[in-house]
Amino acid sequence: MAARGEVAVASREGRERNWDLSSRVWVDDPERAPDLEAARAERDRRALAALGLRRTTAKHPAPVGAVAVAIDGAAGTWCVHPERWEQRDTSFRGRSALLSPLDRLVFDRRRLLELFEFEYQLEMYKPAAQRRWGYWAMPVLVGDRMLARVDANAEPDRGVLRLDAIHGDDAFDNDAEQATLRELDDLARYLGLVLDDAR
Repeated sequence: MAARGEVAVASREGRERNWDLSSRVWVDDPERAPDLEAARAERDRRALAALGLRRTTAKHPAPVGAVAVAIDGAAGTWCVHPERWEQRDTSFRGRSALLSPLDRLVFDRRRLLELFEFEYQLEMYKPAAQRRWGYWAMPVLVGDRMLARVDANAEPDRGVLRLDAIHGDDAFDNDAEQATLRELDDLARYLGLVLDDAR
């Protein structure tokens, strides 16, 4: 009924949704209707704020206030959120991080390949024999570069976070590996587990 537009969420109480007829939720009142162009502009502004940087196309032009930039090695034109542009001169100090396959930084695989030259694919729906990196392989950010994919599995019954593999790119050196192992150890402790390097 929601997909057909017959009912809509009228309010929320915690996680519970209260439903009503859509005609009573979305009142057909021209005085209260949002301006379509203003709504699209706000949507685009919020999307750019979430990403910080994105490609501009005829279908998705740069929002008002965005700064047009060229990215070395990446084709096309890009735009930067104005707040991110103001922060460009601040000294960048990178760190290592394990990222979820659903993280905004890696979710758009084409953007990830263009900006970081990093190939990645979530393989949880592939048969095990066809996986290159693992069921829930986590991308590894080291400084300002994506350098590896980690195949690790939590086994609470054994009390371990089992590390099966680290699939590093050419630039993944010993320092990057040690930083990745520290991040895995932190993740294990956060989960109340111990890191088990089963490689």
